Amino acid sequence: MERGADARVTVHETLAARVLIGPGACDLVADEIARLGERRVLLVATPSAGTAAGRIAEALGSRLAARFDRPAPHTPVAVTARALAVAEDAAADCVVAIGGGSAIGLAKAVSARTGMPQVAVPTTYAGSEMTPVLGETEDGVKTTRRDPALAPGTIVYDPVLTLSMPSGLTLTSAMNALAHAVEALWAPDATLVTDALATEAVADILNALPEVLDDPSGLPGRGRLQSAAWLAGVCLAQTRMGLHHQLAHILGGTFDLPHAELHTMLLAHVMAFNLPWAPEASARLTRVAGPDPVAAVAELARRHKGPTRLSALQVPRDRLREVAERVVAAPYPNPRPPDADAVTELLDAMW
Repeated sequence: MERGADARVTVHETLAARVLIGPGACDLVADEIARLGERRVLLVATPSAGTAAGRIAEALGSRLAARFDRPAPHTPVAVTARALAVAEDAAADCVVAIGGGSAIGLAKAVSARTGMPQVAVPTTYAGSEMTPVLGETEDGVKTTRRDPALAPGTIVYDPVLTLSMPSGLTLTSAMNALAHAVEALWAPDATLVTDALATEAVADILNALPEVLDDPSGLPGRGRLQSAAWLAGVCLAQTRMGLHHQLAHILGGTFDLPHAELHTMLLAHVMAFNLPWAPEASARLTRVAGPDPVAAVAELARRHKGPTRLSALQVPRDRLREVAERVVAAPYPNPRPPDADAVTELLDAMW
């Protein structure tokens, strides 16, 4: 139930999940499969996670039924069909995903169609491993659905796997996690638990990310950043997404844009748009980010050496109005009621 002047009851529902976290956790994936009693694993991996995927494959031994190493951003339905064919041919009964949001999203899509249990091993800070949310793309349109059955039953966090992330991806992926926490603070179904977790996640990301960018090989900083991303992912799972995620999904699905870079580009702008309408969220952010949370987030975003404007991502300026109208037409909660003119102006400021 949403909070508000007339709402007296708040409902907090926690998804059941088993989390392994710490250096070396990746080496326990085979044990988790044995604990589940599964015998034929489909291993889904992004190319960047190939080395770690090889270690998992070796540890699985005879339980490894097949590998699929071609997940794609935004979980295209056509790619899911190819992965399903591989799973069927191998008679797989479980799916293990290792990598970023592309691998984890594909594993969710496969599980949604087969009922296979999932083990997720994230190598970025995207957070989708903690959520019952799946976004799929078909013919340039991204649709999102939410179902508790979509959430992986086991998540394995190993900060060692994040050491090979380039600085650019480290920054944009962490900004992705930060967006999950920030948007949870102004969600209408936020609870005391999500407020606490989101506030902690924001504080830890803002503190740990500069340290990790300055020393990418520092495992303690990586560990703190991964833990904060976990908390932010929990918030994403518990609350409804608003304008920020709606913009990311529609822009990303329409123009096939990199998800984490979009979050980095969008977040400070959406915060400036929403925070005057979200005093409780503003107060919490001010407590952990300083007197100007928007400026603190914008300063981090400026450390990104890749594209920082929609124009640099080849988004046509004459299609911003179309995007704004699609964003406004989709039902979602937001502290500031958006209209097509205001969202177009927001997008134009980022162009």
